[in-house]
Amino acid sequence: MSEPKRRPGLGLLEYLQDHVLVFDGGMGTMLYQKGVFLNRCFDELNLSHPDLIRDVHRAYLLSGAEAIETNTFGANRYKLQGFGFQDKVTEINREGARLAREAVGDRAWVAGSIGPLGLKIEPWGPTSVEEAEVAFREQAQALVDGGVDLFVLETFTDLNEIHQAIKAVRGVCSLPIIAQMTIEEDGNSLYGTAPEMFTKRLDEWGSDVVGINCSVGPQDMLECLERMVKVTERPISVQPNAGKPRSVDGRNLYLCSPEYMASYARKFVQAGAKVVGGCCGTTPEHVKAIKSAIRALRPAHVAVEISLPAEQRVEIEPVERAKKSRFASALVERRLVTTVEITPPKGFDTSKVVSGARLLHAAGVDAINIPDGPRASARMSAQALAVILEQQVGIETVLHYCCRDRNLLGMQSDLLGAAALGLRNLLIITGDPPKMGDYPDATAVFDVDSIGLTNMVTRLNHGMDLGGTPFNPPTAFLVGVGANPGALEIEHEIRRFQYKVEAGAEFAITQPVFDVRQLKDFLKRVEEFRIPIIAGIWPLTSLRNAEFMNNEVPGVHVADDIMERMRKADAQGCAREQGIAIALETVQEVRNLVQGIQVSAPFGRYQAALEVLEGVIHRAA
Repeated sequence: MSEPKRRPGLGLLEYLQDHVLVFDGGMGTMLYQKGVFLNRCFDELNLSHPDLIRDVHRAYLLSGAEAIETNTFGANRYKLQGFGFQDKVTEINREGARLAREAVGDRAWVAGSIGPLGLKIEPWGPTSVEEAEVAFREQAQALVDGGVDLFVLETFTDLNEIHQAIKAVRGVCSLPIIAQMTIEEDGNSLYGTAPEMFTKRLDEWGSDVVGINCSVGPQDMLECLERMVKVTERPISVQPNAGKPRSVDGRNLYLCSPEYMASYARKFVQAGAKVVGGCCGTTPEHVKAIKSAIRALRPAHVAVEISLPAEQRVEIEPVERAKKSRFASALVERRLVTTVEITPPKGFDTSKVVSGARLLHAAGVDAINIPDGPRASARMSAQALAVILEQQVGIETVLHYCCRDRNLLGMQSDLLGAAALGLRNLLIITGDPPKMGDYPDATAVFDVDSIGLTNMVTRLNHGMDLGGTPFNPPTAFLVGVGANPGALEIEHEIRRFQYKVEAGAEFAITQPVFDVRQLKDFLKRVEEFRIPIIAGIWPLTSLRNAEFMNNEVPGVHVADDIMERMRKADAQGCAREQGIAIALETVQEVRNLVQGIQVSAPFGRYQAALEVLEGVIHRAA
């Protein structure tokens, strides 16, 4: 195999027609070995330690690498912001390209490295696709100005995000693009997208080379490659880690030897790969062995089947809203619904809760509302309690589901399990941070917020999982969200409410209402994208309880006249009765404004909740 000379534009793609291209290995691995701490901004080293970066590039060049990646994997405005370098995006990327060019001259191609933004974009997070594309475009333009020959978009987990990166690069130049997803051991992306699916999409979006890199070792990547080559005629790149990292004396080490990596590089080429290299844990020694192993090989020609599996072409019809549950049917019929909030026990004895639910069910309450770790408290699983109540009592539940405790994959697993158990009504909330609760040192996840999770549940309701793989039958969740009429930043709350509706929300439950004027103003503001709204009602139990609600529960404002009434009642020893009276008055004021009433049962006082709802239940029956 002859040594390549750098060729601009299509020269690279012409070379791949009859040759296998060898990429370099892990930049971060080499910097770590040279004593750079992991908490440093590796990308900024282009400015502060340029000789160090040049040395790494030259080491890979001398080992036989024919394409060198710039040290710019995380050099986007969002990741750099975490180090205080967000104003140096252009400088860091330009210098990264310049250093790579200085190191290799015309003896290798220089590939501009672009990685994920380090945050969730829509539909999973608040960053819009337009904002993501702008950030990628900023980085891509600087790399073009620095003189790269091609782009490597690598280690992406979200197809939607890599799509924005491809569009951004295409918006500034026509240089070749290698677009690489990262996978799990089963070959699917970390969001569960099958190789056949993400390969097809990257092909359709105009990637010149489609590929996989990082996360797993050579064996898992070979199995994934064998699936990819069947659905695209594009060249395929494979850049595995040097195995899974293992902890040795407190350090994470990659233990695949250069010889082992080289043996799989040969298998990659025989399976149809046109680009091979390494990711985390790979060194110049690995690249040298890879180059030697494939020197005499030519790319395999694989018969391509340009089609998706049959199950991925099925269009799934979502369940009609009225057929999702009795609660959903009542909302569709515009009947005033009633729910009572029951907090899960701190232990696992559910006898008191079941007894209370039976009382409420017999009285005609439509559903039991079950919070999910309210105020970040450690309680029995809300999902488990919902199943117990539905099975033992026969009353429907509205299951709160928060984003604090689970990552996206865990959420999908939970919700598919909930669907299998027959749960149908959800209230999706972001959740309180752990520092507010019983265990302030617990770790929060917050992969997405309530808007992102609403998008995910809507996809499940259309028979589509996180990775874009269809399944049938679809889930049939009635999707509810929270609303906060008393939010301090009301404009922000209105926008978030709109986004929730656009994401697929079908009803909303408000924070406890103690100021009807606030509720009326909120309802007027959201009228244009109105969905059924259920007003939250909290029967105050004491002056201390009123002070807590007014001062320590975000977004709750107890009107001055109510506070004064509770002070007088507390002094007279009748605060509980006054709290119920206030709740009854609030229900009468709001019942014609909303489509439902949710009453909390503070401290397990179910009879108090029934006292508040008695007239409403009677008229709704």
